[in-house]
Amino acid sequence: MNHILLHSKLLFFLILIGGSQFLMGRTITICSTCEVSSIKKGIALAVEYDTLLIKKGTYKEYNIVIDKPLTLLGEGYPVIDGEEKGEIITIVSDNVTVDGLFIINVGTSYTTDYAAIRVVKSENFLIQHVVLERLFFGIYLEKSNNGKVYHNKIIGDAVDEYNSGNGIQLWYSHHVQVDRNIVQGTRDGIYLEFSDNVTINNNRSSDNIRYGLHFMFSNDDIYTNNTFENNGAGVAVMFSKNIRMQNNTFRKNWGTASFGMLLKEINDAEISGNTFEENTIGINIEGSNRINYIGNDFINNGWAVKVRGACYTNIFKNNNFLYNSFDISYNSKVNDNIFEQNYWSSYTGYDLDKNGIGDVPYRPVKLFSYIVNRTPETIVLLRSLFMDIIDFSEKVSPVFTPDNLMDPNPLMRKVK
Repeated sequence: MNHILLHSKLLFFLILIGGSQFLMGRTITICSTCEVSSIKKGIALAVEYDTLLIKKGTYKEYNIVIDKPLTLLGEGYPVIDGEEKGEIITIVSDNVTVDGLFIINVGTSYTTDYAAIRVVKSENFLIQHVVLERLFFGIYLEKSNNGKVYHNKIIGDAVDEYNSGNGIQLWYSHHVQVDRNIVQGTRDGIYLEFSDNVTINNNRSSDNIRYGLHFMFSNDDIYTNNTFENNGAGVAVMFSKNIRMQNNTFRKNWGTASFGMLLKEINDAEISGNTFEENTIGINIEGSNRINYIGNDFINNGWAVKVRGACYTNIFKNNNFLYNSFDISYNSKVNDNIFEQNYWSSYTGYDLDKNGIGDVPYRPVKLFSYIVNRTPETIVLLRSLFMDIIDFSEKVSPVFTPDNLMDPNPLMRKVK
């Protein structure tokens, strides 16, 4: 009896081992001289959870559809050349990994958003260590959740908005991590629309012709430790709520309508620990409420903060305003925002009791900024003695600027 029981246990163990090996999958090697020489053929032969090991070489293929849980693993960065014929890889299954590929020559279309890699209605995907060049759209996530886009390099050659796509695009995709990617030369580096609970960390988005990062109708997202440099404009966050923006760098986003960050119809957000340096406008704000601006550095911008109206119950505290042409610009005489204990490099007050707080309140809105808002050509008078006199007179007796817009406790030393 014990002998039969022992054999039964052994048989069960062997079935269990065999089943786990089946779940882990086989490895199918693909190369020009292998039995399987194309990626499409490898996918057709594979069963769920197999790995396709793609050897170094060039594979001229497009419309590669991954319709089962698989791993596509490149060895030595094999090149997949779509020859500008259309979309290259389309994922329509859960549990797919694409790792270590070099994908080039996505097709361009004015009616179809061809992508190097598109993920459609899928869960638990991983796209990592992929290089994309000569693309239309790069990585396009469509109604796909719980995935990760990690450590990819996306290099576009966009010239005009109308015939270029975005580097990384999320549409109706939730709980996604976008981490440690380099994106440049696209329309928008990273674009989110109707995508919630997304984290965007440690990316570098530069030299894109429109925005480094663009949010539309996306809530409860976080982006931290990213760099947005030399884009048409840095970041646009529109029609969204509960966004945390921390420890990012917005640098050298210059142009007649450019800014480090644009906020339009944003509510209940946190903007803290960021650096806005050498932008035409550091932050351009419109219709945005209940936002905490804490511990940010505004350095050598044209305008540090430009408020265009309908912005209420915002708090600006412990920020450094350093050597900006204009610190704060307002187009309204009504102020419902709090400015408290910020450092202003143009503050000329004194601190007789040596408590680190200026004894005279600081009025950051200059009359000249009001004049420039109404008549942009007057910017040529910047730094003139005449403008200094006008600003001084407005500071003494506010007429055109909000009389309650002041920092009552300006700091004497920079916030570290």
